[in-house]
Amino acid sequence: MAGGLYNPIRPSPSSFHQNFSSRLLLLLTVLPLTLAAFAFVLQWRGGLNDPTSRWSPDSHSFPGGMGSSAPQDVVHLPSSSDCVEILGRSSSPSFPYYRDWKYNYDADLKPKICITTSTSAGLEQILPWLFYHKVLGVTNFFLFVEGNAASPNVSHVLESIPGVKVIYRTRELEEKQARSRIWNETWLSSFFYKPCNYELFVKQSLNMEMAIVMARDAGMDWIIHLDTDELLHPAGAREYSLRQLLLEVPGNVDMVIFPNYESSVERDDIKEPFSEVSMFKKNYDHLTKDIYFGMYKESTRGNPNYFLTYGNGKSAARIQDHLRPNGAHRWHNYMKTPNEIKLEEAAVLHYTYTKFSDLTSRRDRCGCKPTKEDVKRCFILEFDRAAFIIASTATGEEMLQWYRDHVVWTDKALNLKLLRKGILTRIYAPMAIVKGLRESGVFRSVIASAQTTISKETFLSSVESSNSTRGTGSNLMSSRKFGRSGESQATARKVLDVADTDSHMEAVPPLSPPGMDASDMETL
Repeated sequence: MAGGLYNPIRPSPSSFHQNFSSRLLLLLTVLPLTLAAFAFVLQWRGGLNDPTSRWSPDSHSFPGGMGSSAPQDVVHLPSSSDCVEILGRSSSPSFPYYRDWKYNYDADLKPKICITTSTSAGLEQILPWLFYHKVLGVTNFFLFVEGNAASPNVSHVLESIPGVKVIYRTRELEEKQARSRIWNETWLSSFFYKPCNYELFVKQSLNMEMAIVMARDAGMDWIIHLDTDELLHPAGAREYSLRQLLLEVPGNVDMVIFPNYESSVERDDIKEPFSEVSMFKKNYDHLTKDIYFGMYKESTRGNPNYFLTYGNGKSAARIQDHLRPNGAHRWHNYMKTPNEIKLEEAAVLHYTYTKFSDLTSRRDRCGCKPTKEDVKRCFILEFDRAAFIIASTATGEEMLQWYRDHVVWTDKALNLKLLRKGILTRIYAPMAIVKGLRESGVFRSVIASAQTTISKETFLSSVESSNSTRGTGSNLMSSRKFGRSGESQATARKVLDVADTDSHMEAVPPLSPPGMDASDMETL
């Protein structure tokens, strides 16, 4: 009996499991409540940011730039301009940027990036192109304009945008370029004395030379030459930021090459390529050799080359001493061979022949005869030559059928096959950004603001510049092409040859991608 008094009292197994279960249940109940309360306190005190708030209308930042100041007031300015209708906004904006945001950048934003272009396009093409690159982080634009782009209605709008400098092709500009260094060098000379695309290539190179000086004066770190049918695609960069992409480039790199992707339209009635095209053909540099040559025949669809037009990309150059253009696609240096890298993810998207009207517009800009021999004087690439002949000789129905056969990707089964192989790819970011800019009224606001602030003096100056562009530019260019500038070109070349022989390597023209020859057939 005494032994029974000292026996320990042990709980039964069932009561032990009940206590454990109740404590576990209590822990699972209290823990989420505690974490929720902690998160609420942090957010209430400003210690935790809601990621979605970064893109709200109350946020003053956007991809490519930090610390931009938002406007104090949002003004609704109606306009009757045709461009306002084309570039208008929908009734349900999905892009939360301010409609009258000027996209100004802080003075200490690094790196500072500028783009230079030579264009005759209208606002319906230039504004989406320009503001898209502002979103990516480009701070300055040097626009060499002629034709439609130099008209008062277009140029005044462009001049009203912060960070944009408009340069007209006047007699003074032509005379200045006739005395420029590269005009009197040999590396560009093989493109002289030829019309159309060759003449454009020379103009672009001369304009790029002037843009380098402007970029240096503006304190830029990088300069890029693009056409207004090209959009940079900074894939792989944080926040889809071109500024972030170039910020991470090593300091010893002088030039960054963006391989180009080519638009692959799926309809023949495209009106706004930047908002309607999402399928692109990848560059050879972003494919394996087996895939590229293995799918080459299906990818070309009977066209002369893998791409309709060029395949050697575009490039960004670090602003430094002795920098010069090396044609529209590359940069060079008088004192050294640039150290260059080629990006593995980022690209430049080339929206070429995206509209059926592109056939006739190219034809109307060139006075060559539509023969196989004469088009070689005018066009560098084979597809451009074929397109010019068709546009000059075929009926409207024949042109449309040719466009569908050679440009439009209507075979959905083939498209899917090439998408799976990686030849084709879908890219939606530019489309989303441009659509968002349009819906939020950025383009409308810019046009309306320019129309309400135009002064008599500015208007008359624009008209005078535009008239001088139309009246004297082409004649002076023709006289310069035939060597009547009045200076001894031989003397200038001799001096420059002594200074640096490597600087006279021939300019890099637009080049087609690698073709398929017998050796490639054997390796497959």
